[in-house]
Amino acid sequence: MKLRFSTRYTPVSLVCLREGYTRRIVMHDLVAGLTVAVIALPLAMALGIASIPQDVADELRSIHPWLTPPAMGLFTSVVAGFLISMLGGSRVQIGGPTAAFIPIVFGVAATFGYEGLVLATIMAGFIVILMGLFRFGTLIKFIPYPVVTGFTSGIAVMIFTGQIKDLLGLTILNADGTAATVPAEFVHKVQMISAHLSTISWHSAGVGVGSLVVLIVLRRWLPKVPGAIVAVVLATGVVWVMGWAKTTVLFDGVHARPVVETIGTRFGGIPNGLRSPHVPEFSFELMRQVIPAATTIAVLCAIESLLSAVVADGMTGNRHRSDQELVGQGVANIASGLFFGLPATGAIARTAANIKSGGKTPLAGVIHAVVILLFMLLLAPLAKQIPLATLAAILIMVAWNIAEVDHFRALLRSPRPDVLVLLTTFGLTVFTDLTIGVGVGMVLASLLFMKRMSEMTTMSGLKEELVSGQRPEIIDPKDPAQMSNLDIPEGVEIFEVNGPFFFGVADLLIDTLGQLERPPRVFILRMRAVPHIDATGLHALEEFVGKCRRQGTVLLLGGVHAQPLMEMVRVGLFDEIGQEHVFEGMGDAIEFARGVVGRERD
Repeated sequence: MKLRFSTRYTPVSLVCLREGYTRRIVMHDLVAGLTVAVIALPLAMALGIASIPQDVADELRSIHPWLTPPAMGLFTSVVAGFLISMLGGSRVQIGGPTAAFIPIVFGVAATFGYEGLVLATIMAGFIVILMGLFRFGTLIKFIPYPVVTGFTSGIAVMIFTGQIKDLLGLTILNADGTAATVPAEFVHKVQMISAHLSTISWHSAGVGVGSLVVLIVLRRWLPKVPGAIVAVVLATGVVWVMGWAKTTVLFDGVHARPVVETIGTRFGGIPNGLRSPHVPEFSFELMRQVIPAATTIAVLCAIESLLSAVVADGMTGNRHRSDQELVGQGVANIASGLFFGLPATGAIARTAANIKSGGKTPLAGVIHAVVILLFMLLLAPLAKQIPLATLAAILIMVAWNIAEVDHFRALLRSPRPDVLVLLTTFGLTVFTDLTIGVGVGMVLASLLFMKRMSEMTTMSGLKEELVSGQRPEIIDPKDPAQMSNLDIPEGVEIFEVNGPFFFGVADLLIDTLGQLERPPRVFILRMRAVPHIDATGLHALEEFVGKCRRQGTVLLLGGVHAQPLMEMVRVGLFDEIGQEHVFEGMGDAIEFARGVVGRERD
């Protein structure tokens, strides 16, 4: 395969650089980059916390005291966000950690540990690069809308249930008094949360619910105000003034906890900058085990990034380069894994905010990454005071946004097959995992599509219509009047196939011949309306040829298109039918049939 790197694989950032930057464009990108950074800051930390199980976080702190879940979210926004803008195929795409990855990343980290997560992220990056090089970018659009809505809504449910613990300030401990990890499985998670509702911290619940109210109010009446930052600042101020993070209480008469838990009380804070890249030790056995997880991360990365790019195209009127976008996403994920980050992709909400804030080129995404890095360098100590309940409230709002409740309800009024695909994908995503949900959803959607396509292809008799003169154009389009009241002798049957001849309709031939009272002497099959035939269709036609031969029926083909004819020649079916039995027009085929019947009568 010859790759045209000068066009298809040229990063859009280089295209914009060649076009030149004006002061006006730079100012637009600067404002947009600052705005998106403000939105991304609390979200990145919240996504990091939600993605890493507590036991894995504790293990990481024992090895690297500075490597905390909120820091991993920030690392991802800085490294991946920078590279996605620099190497991607969209002018305005903003990359970083997203909520869609939370259930996957949480499950991988819980099963394989931090090393397995890093390995899966890096492997996913290479898979996404290969998807771009082999031009899979345009194939993502073939994923049915019910499948996309089903798994995004399922992810939203998983995110929501995962935030209840921190929103309400629940304390879940192991038998030895250490913090327990909430399981990744939905049913077990709900059971554990329900069993510990009595440990609710009313102060934390008040902070969380209050933050949620602030987010909802600002979204409803002041949508241009960055609600996440406002909620974080207000909640942090209240907790700091009241001293709730420094005050501990006995919640069960034995174990103490802070009145309101913050980033500092649980994780100790975040580092004041990036660290040198590092590749954890791993084995080939671990690589084999994480292949399914890496593939899931890669597919989700490709889907979400290209959906985000399509949304951006609709808002700006530009066109993204899908294959280069995948290459950029792949490189960004490899780098994110090396720099202690999480899987990353294009973020639809942050990309939309970038566009609405005036972002014109990838420079806005670069500025967004640089601003987050500056926050880590200059203001890291302040992040210790941020309440976890507020970050949970932010993720609950994210879950609501990606759930697309209105779209889900609208799809429930769709045709029943689409509703079946939607509910199957949604249910399996929630109760099993995303891989199974999307896989089964795609297979089910494909089967239903094949069923619909098979219903569009029909096979019908033409003899009566030709004899009565209803379809004279079939015989001679130039002078249909001369073929009216056509005399077709007994023993000749004429049928036509309308639509592609593939495995979904292959049995039509055998069924049609079996429905006739007695085997005809000549069977004419008109294929003028067959644009395509596949291997199963060829096999069915071959069996039909054999059955006709065994019954003493002469098979004639009329009006065969180029693609079916070439395939018949390639597999040897053309020679088996006989060149003298394949006709361009139906008039010649009927004339030949008359001769066959006439010779037998003589």
